[in-house]
Amino acid sequence: MTFMKRMTVIISMTIMSLGMYACGNGNADNDRQAEDIKSGAQRLAEQNFEIIDGMNAGVITNHSAVVGEQHLVDVLDDAENVEVRALFGPEHGIRGDADAGEVIEDGIDEQTGAPVYSLYGETRKPTPEMLEDLDVLIFDIQDIGARFYTYISTMGLAMEAAAEHDLKFVVLDRINPLGGEKTEGFVLEPEFESFVGQFPIPVTHGMTVGELALMIRSEDMMVDVDGIDLHVVEVSGWSRDQLWSDTGLEWIPPSPNIPDFETALVYPGSCYFEATNASEGRGTYEPFLQVGAPWADGEAIAEELNNRGLPGLRFEPVVFTPESIEGMSSSPKLLGEELGGIKYVVEDPHAVEPVAAGMHILEVFFAMAPDEEREELFDRARFARLGGTHRMYDMLTQGAMAEEVIEAWQEEVEEFRQKRSLYLIYD
Repeated sequence: MTFMKRMTVIISMTIMSLGMYACGNGNADNDRQAEDIKSGAQRLAEQNFEIIDGMNAGVITNHSAVVGEQHLVDVLDDAENVEVRALFGPEHGIRGDADAGEVIEDGIDEQTGAPVYSLYGETRKPTPEMLEDLDVLIFDIQDIGARFYTYISTMGLAMEAAAEHDLKFVVLDRINPLGGEKTEGFVLEPEFESFVGQFPIPVTHGMTVGELALMIRSEDMMVDVDGIDLHVVEVSGWSRDQLWSDTGLEWIPPSPNIPDFETALVYPGSCYFEATNASEGRGTYEPFLQVGAPWADGEAIAEELNNRGLPGLRFEPVVFTPESIEGMSSSPKLLGEELGGIKYVVEDPHAVEPVAAGMHILEVFFAMAPDEEREELFDRARFARLGGTHRMYDMLTQGAMAEEVIEAWQEEVEEFRQKRSLYLIYD
């Protein structure tokens, strides 16, 4: 169907992912798990849209919001007791085929005839004009559990708009692909708040978007949202100790450069390479699974990292050349240059500590960089935006070991875990 159209490269990578994590592995238990787990959108449909009965709805969504074989918007459009009046597209757009950072334009959805408003461009918060005649805002996007993945920032700003205009706000929950237990990284400091870091939470927070919405409301993480009429339609059949790879669910890439679960798993650590002059793997078909630089000795870096025995991971040396790939990365860093580097190999997803692994990789790259490259390797301002603090940059560039950086965030992460316990829905 037109609403679910995706780039050929994304489809091919989804098929590869399915072969690794779903039916292709022949695991009947996973197949049963996939049948048992129901998203918030599925449960809303099963309940005949009771909580939004008779309402004019605005829907904040993208291509990841599937309900069986249909997209959520098509399901809502078919419902006799709900009127879809507006659609809102986040980063990468309604169909998820726009490059990272690409401005999304307004338009009209061919299927429903409803206006499509961009929330990734000059406007990132729904305006009064966009919300005119609406009774409810519905949020349904598959997140990946990393603070700097911008869909949760879109949700927070939409909650703020809903509160300002006395609209009901409904979150159709989906599972956190990283599970509900991985919590790592510095808690964002207020001065570094931005669209890639909207909330005072660690880099991996171990929450679903529904749980996070409850926390945002009660902890006043956005302006005047404490009184918002918030409803979370819960997932059923999922437990916190389950990663995506345990469920048998089909992976639909939530954005072009997260083509499979393995990429989502390591992304919270490898994304820091966006704040370096090295490559995070954009411009290849394995972004964030491999990182490199023109000067990097992949053999030496992989050997050092493997000697450290990072949980659940090993590393292979690679050579790659970033190129322009339509629908993934049109202008990657170091375009056309041959780069040495390393590739993640995930051996035990449950054991992986992605942010900690990222610190080890950054430390080794920094230590092995030639003198003339080392000073310019890390961008302090961009590190602060992603890391939520200057402490990480300052420690790494002053020669701290990765373990020292990791130890530095433990106390604040534990405080966060205690605070978040009030808002957890799933056992």
